[in-house]
Amino acid sequence: MIKSRVAALYTRPETVIQDYAKLFEIAGGAEALQANITTILKDNITWHFPMPGANTTPWQLEGTIQALRQVGFEDLVCVQNKTVVTNAFKGEDLNGYVPILQHHNVPVRYNFRKEEMTWIPYQPKAKMLALDHIYPDGIHIPDYFIGKNIIHLPTVKTHMYTTTTGAMKNAFGGLLSKYRHYTHTWIHETLVDLLAIQQEIHPGIFTLMDGTTAGNGAGPRMVQPMIKNILLASADQVAIDAVAAKLMGFDPLSIKYIRLAHERGLGVGDPREIELVGDDISEENWGFKVKYNTHSFLAWLAWYGPTRVLQKLVLRTPLVIIPTLIGEIEQDYLYWPLKYKGIARQWCESTTWGQLFQRYQEQGYLVD
Repeated sequence: MIKSRVAALYTRPETVIQDYAKLFEIAGGAEALQANITTILKDNITWHFPMPGANTTPWQLEGTIQALRQVGFEDLVCVQNKTVVTNAFKGEDLNGYVPILQHHNVPVRYNFRKEEMTWIPYQPKAKMLALDHIYPDGIHIPDYFIGKNIIHLPTVKTHMYTTTTGAMKNAFGGLLSKYRHYTHTWIHETLVDLLAIQQEIHPGIFTLMDGTTAGNGAGPRMVQPMIKNILLASADQVAIDAVAAKLMGFDPLSIKYIRLAHERGLGVGDPREIELVGDDISEENWGFKVKYNTHSFLAWLAWYGPTRVLQKLVLRTPLVIIPTLIGEIEQDYLYWPLKYKGIARQWCESTTWGQLFQRYQEQGYLVD
């Protein structure tokens, strides 16, 4: 029996804004969201630097705003988060979100600013797989999220912890505080717990996923950008992640977070039970592989290797400044300037999507 729908469209820079509106329609976006309430736009700043394939694209953000406004969703708010190694203000600036949000009158809130939202205790109705053990003093979520629709805006890319990342992982930044790194050893279970919580607190959940440039390799930040010209959308967070995984060349049910969510009835992870609408993408298989580097090795030591017994000592005490500083230096002062800045520049100069990104940098927005 068909249980879930995922929409897919091939696109190009000249039509991508209109294609997002079409994608939203054929995926049933308006029906998946509750009318006359605030809708949160949760973009994905994986790396504050403008790394193609890693972050929400400016056309993804503007196309989504246009699609929502065309069907009467006027009350939109963008919510940003930070991590121990990602600067939200730098990310929204360098990736071109600020002028889009200003032009379309979409306010921004930050889940780490006490004056904008409060982290409150939350007792899930669903049985948790990991979060209640990770946070024995109680699970806390932002009060602002409760009772509002949410739209996730991830990209199609690999991830060194979870093989792939997308809709389910995008809740990670919004619903967990900057101490979310506590969960990495149990990351698959955490994503399933977060989806269960989302289904309890949000009247409507929807995802528009950008695969115009997908990220292959040592994701989620240090990816190799691959032009794929594909957009995906769905109200089923598990199904859209399963379809994206299959596009990248992975068996969705071999990925633990997708399988667990499928088994717990939180969505459909079996491609045979997913209805694909829009363009035919059945023959796509990109052959992506998760690759590793020194950052991956250090992360493995911290979360999965023999030194994981030191997690509480190093990561839940002031000593956390040491791995945080190492990660920041490695990613921002070594990998970015020595390698990935050049990859991003080449993408901007030699691809049509990179040229569209440059147009956003110069113009700010496309739609008047």
